[in-house]
Amino acid sequence: MKEGPDIARLGALIGDPARANILTALMSGKALTASELAVEAGVTQQTVSAHLGKLAEGGLVHQRKVGRHRYVSLADEDVGAVLESLMGLAARKGHTRVRTGPREPALRKARVCYNHLAGELGVQLFDSLRQRGCLTGDDETLTLSKAGEGVMADFDIDLASIASPRRPLCKACLDWSARRNHLAGSLGQALLTRIYDLGWAQRVPGTRVVSFSPKGEAAFRKAFTL
Repeated sequence: MKEGPDIARLGALIGDPARANILTALMSGKALTASELAVEAGVTQQTVSAHLGKLAEGGLVHQRKVGRHRYVSLADEDVGAVLESLMGLAARKGHTRVRTGPREPALRKARVCYNHLAGELGVQLFDSLRQRGCLTGDDETLTLSKAGEGVMADFDIDLASIASPRRPLCKACLDWSARRNHLAGSLGQALLTRIYDLGWAQRVPGTRVVSFSPKGEAAFRKAFTL
């Protein structure tokens, strides 16, 4: 008798090339239309609808209709974390399909992972908070310390406004390119939003790249020094 979670079903959903392209595109954190995802997946509108139906049934994506358009996003942060981990495993095993060119170094330096900062600078943020005692516990029980609460207050992040019983405040997410943790959870999202608000960085349209200005990167490295 076979019991427990059915990873074979999830593997089959993610393993289809078209669906893998759809899920990777949604790692940007943006809701995309079915038409946009058809282009990303390289399939017809009718075919992408069938793929989206399977992904929604499997709990991997969320769909909502606004006017004539149907918008699709990842179901939650857990799905994003699994995809990021699978990208890391694929990279470590040599299963890569990265287009060579100027975007690759930029993706490795700083990018969006669903809704938080990933890449080299995301790892630096995580390591800095760890070294300063702001984050305590292991990867499975990550918590924000009293010292961390003070640091967040100094960074103008209102912890009460982002607290939710349905979502962890702090969560370790394995970075596919750096192969070390970066910070997810509602705090990870709030920190990236604050970085945008400060004008340190901005998203490169149509990509997952987070581009820091020279002054913004200097300020970031000072705030999250190692």
